Amino acid sequence: MSVKINNLEIENVKRVKAVVIEPTQNGLTILGGNNNQGKTSVLDAIAWALGGNKYKPSNPHREGSVTPPNLRITMSNGLIVERKGKNSSLTVLDPQGNKGGQQLLNSFVEELAIDLPKFMESTSKEKANTLLQIIGIGEELIKLDMEEQAIYNERYQIGRIADQKKKFAEEQIHYHDAPSDLVSTMELIQQQQMILAINGENQRKRENAQRLQTQFDYEAQEIERVKNQLQEMIAKHEVTQNDLSIAKTSAQDLQDQSTAELEHSLQNVEQINLKVRANLDKEKAEQDAENYLNQYKELDEAIKAIREQRMKLLDNAELPLPGLSVNEGELTYNGQGWTDMSGSDQLKVSTAIVRKLKPECGFVLLDKLEQMDMITLNEFSKWLEQEGLQAIATRVSTGEECQIIIEDGYVIKDETAALTQQQAHADSFAPTTKTDTPVPPITPTWKGAAF
Repeated sequence: MSVKINNLEIENVKRVKAVVIEPTQNGLTILGGNNNQGKTSVLDAIAWALGGNKYKPSNPHREGSVTPPNLRITMSNGLIVERKGKNSSLTVLDPQGNKGGQQLLNSFVEELAIDLPKFMESTSKEKANTLLQIIGIGEELIKLDMEEQAIYNERYQIGRIADQKKKFAEEQIHYHDAPSDLVSTMELIQQQQMILAINGENQRKRENAQRLQTQFDYEAQEIERVKNQLQEMIAKHEVTQNDLSIAKTSAQDLQDQSTAELEHSLQNVEQINLKVRANLDKEKAEQDAENYLNQYKELDEAIKAIREQRMKLLDNAELPLPGLSVNEGELTYNGQGWTDMSGSDQLKVSTAIVRKLKPECGFVLLDKLEQMDMITLNEFSKWLEQEGLQAIATRVSTGEECQIIIEDGYVIKDETAALTQQQAHADSFAPTTKTDTPVPPITPTWKGAAF
């Protein structure tokens, strides 16, 4: 069961002259009053009494007082905590009269409960780490965050390269009239040599045909000139005529191929290759851009998977407040970051986390509650009652929302004490029969703060 403050008596601490307060067990007890009247001094005194000398005010002794500070707090578990005397030494007594010390108080007093500003003024990441340690998934989420950050950084670099490649590809010149492959000068020369060889062979065949024609003409003349060798020459002439016929048949359909196109290609091969290389560079740049874009998408999916895993961890965790979460390493409440939360939400979140840190500590000290309007203040008070939490808070106000008003170091209004006295008085005179007349409630009067 959580430990709360039943009663506190403070004398000569900072601005407090003498106060006795019985805070509400469940809900909000507001110490009201104008500035510099001693409200915050009450909270500082409680923090000093329960939290140890590290919370001791730099000048705890009330100015003008000859009596040293005197603190006495009675806890709901029966412990009595005192600081008194010149050295304000600590005494802790249990219900059996056994003495204890600061270590006993530390077993149920949460440091942030008496020093809530320490939590509220920490960074968003520190708040988130506190929450994650409470619910026991801090190390897993840190590992996931590191993995996500690494992939995020890689994806960022890949995205930049993809954009650069895309822009580079768009800036490249493309020649639609260029062939798809580079033109080889050696291949062109080889083609030219092949055509020249074919043309040479054709020329040889023409020369052969011409030679045979000359021979035929010569032999015809010889036939005429040499009658005595006519038969021999006719036979020879017939053979020659046959060869001539074959040669003409072989040569008559021959067509010489032009080397003009190859010669033109040879003259412009470098220009053509420049265009081809430009087209190849553009295609490679476009392919590179597409590859990096695909990598970016894959890394994006990996980040989504990690974030889903993180959300699953948080969804399954026992959080101290509905709507509380951690997003990208920072604390959020109902989807809002710390700086976007209202002042009341910040207090509610802080109180809930502090309560979860040490469930044995059933109280929390809150300063400067004037940042809440009346509606928000009532909602916060109801939430504290619902959670079974005791909150002792200060507010620069003397309105009805303040159960206790402190002026010049004294309590001048104490509704919590009045309610306690009224209930005790009513119980002692409770009617025993239906005909008994109920005793009217007592209107409390303040009789000073003597111990």
